[in-house]
Amino acid sequence: MATTRQDNGPDLYAVLGVDKKASADEIKKAYRKLAREYHPDRNPGDKAAEERFKQISAAHDVLSDAEKRKEYDKARAFGGLGGAFSTGGAGFDFGDSGIGDILGSVFGRAGGGGARPGGGGRATRPSQQRGRDLEADVTLSFRQSVEGAQVPLSVRTTATCDTCSGTGAKPGTSPTVCPRCHGRGVESQGQGLFSISQPCSRCQGAGTIIEDPCPTCGGEGAVHTTKRYRVNVPAGVKEGSRVRLAGKGQAGRNGGSPGDLFVITHITPSAVFERRGDDVEVTVPLSIAEAVQGADVEVPTLDGRKKLRVAPGTKHGTVQRLRGEGPPRLGAGGRGDIRYRFVIDVPKPSTDEEREAVGRLADLFPAAGREKLFAEEA
Repeated sequence: MATTRQDNGPDLYAVLGVDKKASADEIKKAYRKLAREYHPDRNPGDKAAEERFKQISAAHDVLSDAEKRKEYDKARAFGGLGGAFSTGGAGFDFGDSGIGDILGSVFGRAGGGGARPGGGGRATRPSQQRGRDLEADVTLSFRQSVEGAQVPLSVRTTATCDTCSGTGAKPGTSPTVCPRCHGRGVESQGQGLFSISQPCSRCQGAGTIIEDPCPTCGGEGAVHTTKRYRVNVPAGVKEGSRVRLAGKGQAGRNGGSPGDLFVITHITPSAVFERRGDDVEVTVPLSIAEAVQGADVEVPTLDGRKKLRVAPGTKHGTVQRLRGEGPPRLGAGGRGDIRYRFVIDVPKPSTDEEREAVGRLADLFPAAGREKLFAEEA
């Protein structure tokens, strides 16, 4: 079969003879039909059939995997994939275009730039790898969580090796195509129509090997280091809030972008304020007299103190709010509320005078209205 070529690169759907909106079952059926027809066991010595079978297998590898298919469709949408549709052992060759790098990751190859079968030992462009995201914990006082703070933070991480610029190879040398997987990064085992792909045992899936490692990083492309930051924690964080520091994670490989650093906040409890979502709550003890006859009581706020009016006959557990005077709402704007929960402090009489006063109170408010309540229920 003639080599397939399109202006925007190989059309894997055309290779399998299916529509671009084909379902997974339709792709599977098309692959099985073509694989049976062109399998080398049925066409011994037929080089054209063997090449066709490789095309079919490579196309199926991508289109049968939902994530790879999504990446492939996305890359095609960019247009201008460049390069020819090749039938070598690695499946396809996309030339040296930027989009080729995208499709290189789709096909599990070391990169879009020249990792062809039979190229073992020849220099190749290693694939870029984004650095890992990191997490670090910081502990803040309640006041710092409300007002925001700048806190010091030390993070054990990796940085790109300056000696080899992250390639892992000794200066003056380059990583080479893995001779076992020919740059694909995977090995296939099995026979007949079915095979199992696994990371290459020689290059561990990288598609390249480093024959002369960098003396500084030992071939890792990165060195361990401790980085120190002054983290600006925004006002309104809660226990477990995540503050993202873009690009402060581990260094990428082969020129890849660094990961991010996520700072996890832990808040030391306040003796007065208890966090309740976007609000805070304060417990306010009341004497029996204050609850019965009402009173003006002084209460704490986040910015000082205020007086609240306690209505006569206030019950235990009653809540009053100061709206918009709580902590800032992180990422939402505005402020939460301060909720004041009144609890009645019931003393135990210890003197004759106190017991006499309680007795008079009992005469004035007998049975706390139970008889009337229970009579209505009955």
